[in-house]
Amino acid sequence: MAEVYRAIWVIAYREVLRFVSERARMLSSFATPLLFLIIFGAGFNRLIGSLTPGVDFIKFMYPGIMAMTVLMTSIFSGLSVVWDREFGFLKEVLVAPLSRSGVVLGKAVGGTAVALAQGIIMLVLAPFLGVELSWLLVLKLIPVLVLVSLSLSGLGLLVASRMRSQQGFQVVMQLLIFPLMFLSGVFFPVNSVPTWLGVIAKANPVTYGVDAIRQVFLGGGAVQVPAAAMLGGSPVLGVSLFGHTMSIAEDMLVVALFGLVVGALAVWSFSRQE
Repeated sequence: MAEVYRAIWVIAYREVLRFVSERARMLSSFATPLLFLIIFGAGFNRLIGSLTPGVDFIKFMYPGIMAMTVLMTSIFSGLSVVWDREFGFLKEVLVAPLSRSGVVLGKAVGGTAVALAQGIIMLVLAPFLGVELSWLLVLKLIPVLVLVSLSLSGLGLLVASRMRSQQGFQVVMQLLIFPLMFLSGVFFPVNSVPTWLGVIAKANPVTYGVDAIRQVFLGGGAVQVPAAAMLGGSPVLGVSLFGHTMSIAEDMLVVALFGLVVGALAVWSFSRQE
């Protein structure tokens, strides 16, 4: 067990050091979500107006953009596995007295730390975008971000365990990340879309991570939305499943189960491949 803990610490620490040393990566990783927020928010805010009293389109979309930042960073954390394999560093790690499951978990923990740092940077920018924050909201939000990021890192590592080139990994990720992002309710309430689209969105595990973050922001944060607030006959917060509206705890349970499955598959696939 000590080997697992040591591997997690060493690999996670290295991932954080790499992120800090690559300033271009640090800036570009949250520049894309920020552009989405500014362009889509400015473009649609006047057109759509208030979704419910006290919540305009930017306030609705901001938690989704935070989830999008975490999604992109977590899934692309698998790229470091491919990079290490291409340049031979992975072989050096594997001949070291480190547990292979610890190496995978260390990559996931390192990716989570990086994603959390970027999420906090997005929080710092919130007041400039007209989104109010409170310390209580931040304290509630951090464990949600950690769990969402850890689960999605497992997905990125699972894909990376099968890829042999950075180009191949990035092509697969582009095909995977955009459906996950656009069908997760980042830009619209999943309860108010056509039935076929709602079914696909509710089968997407990222939807529950987005919903949990949004419920923390709008349901218990600085912007208080009544629990019964409706849009087009559907609740604004909480994904509705068979007439039941998901709470934050239920959303997190779905995300945690998804993370356990893809994380276990990633460890198994990595041990078989290397």
